[in-house]
Amino acid sequence: MSETTRDAAQPEAGGLVFRPATEADVPALVELVESAYRGEASRAGWTTEADLLDGQRTDADGVTAAVTHADGVVLLAERDGELLACCQLERRGELAYFGMFSVRPGRQGGGVGRTVLAEAERFAAEEWGAVELEMTVIEQRADLIAWYERRGFHRTGVYSPFPYGDERFGIPLRSDLRFEKLAKKLTRQKV
Repeated sequence: MSETTRDAAQPEAGGLVFRPATEADVPALVELVESAYRGEASRAGWTTEADLLDGQRTDADGVTAAVTHADGVVLLAERDGELLACCQLERRGELAYFGMFSVRPGRQGGGVGRTVLAEAERFAAEEWGAVELEMTVIEQRADLIAWYERRGFHRTGVYSPFPYGDERFGIPLRSDLRFEKLAKKLTRQKV
């Protein structure tokens, strides 16, 4: 894995160290993901889904499945031993799926997320030879979709239903939720 160097335009992103998660990291990962998306604590950042969903965002079983997936990796971004962010990558042939992207709420807005996304793109392209990164985002998250568009992702117009009735994904606070697939072409860096 690589270490990201300090960038004056991204003061919070400097000094991040990336490593793959292990099963020992599962409790900290669950806490991080929940803090970034659910409940009052998530409102300290801009990625909160607290106005759309209540309940949990993930659980130990789901995170363990991601960490131990034979064709996947959960990347951790740490600074001085503190877990600041994570993301999941899953190899799907020439594509890579990007998910479980979480940045500690108090660290959002300082470049940590951009740095983690860049490392995920690098990893998928260089380690797996992926030509495209794809993800699903709740369609009603216009601010989040716009953030991804500014980083080269495009809306595909491909939608999938929200899993209503499955509380492992949260308790919907509205009846019109659905996911949209976003995608971005990847290129390998020339050495």
